[in-house]
Amino acid sequence: MLKLYGFCVSNYYNMVKLALLEKGLPFEEVPFYAGQSAEALAISPRGKVPVLRDEQGFINETSVILEYIEQGQKGKPLLPGDPFERAQVLALAKEIELYIELPGRACYPEAFFGMTVPDAIKDKSKAELLQGFASLGRHGKFAPYVAGDSLSIADLYFLYSVPLACAVGKKLFDIDLLAEMPAAKALLERLEQNPNVQRIAADKDAAMPAFMAMVASKR
Repeated sequence: MLKLYGFCVSNYYNMVKLALLEKGLPFEEVPFYAGQSAEALAISPRGKVPVLRDEQGFINETSVILEYIEQGQKGKPLLPGDPFERAQVLALAKEIELYIELPGRACYPEAFFGMTVPDAIKDKSKAELLQGFASLGRHGKFAPYVAGDSLSIADLYFLYSVPLACAVGKKLFDIDLLAEMPAAKALLERLEQNPNVQRIAADKDAAMPAFMAMVASKR
């Protein structure tokens, strides 16, 4: 059986978890916060989550895990069969990660954990987020899903990156990053009604107190 290593508060972990659930694949969740210990680095070379384990060993990096699940496992496809359409989905996913998730993440300490982020980093993140959401508006189809008429890997990145980035935009910059994208807001509402998404949200809520206590202990 596949084993998913990580923790339920991680958005990248939840991308993989949703893929496994949507494809109907049996898997076991293994609590794992990673880190730089020898034991953790034996599982995750960079000391990050998520990590997937199959009968051959460990697979790290979210995009690679998602590709492996798609290519090596059965279940509902999350990528089109046509090479061009497949490339469009993967490009959207990568754009969301590079130009929305990562700029937003730079401000997570101040937006969510009561820390302070230097103004230079916040200014850079704000500019990149505005550009990233503009790119999403140009490239996303929202018909009704990000890349077309069916749930894809692009939607996993969208669901678990965009709301966090929007929270950063609202809390730190007082801007609504989806103000000009009603179709994107509608998609978020649609995805939130998905039973698997609701299960993941419940697991995240249950895990949040312990996670916040861990973060507080490291300040």
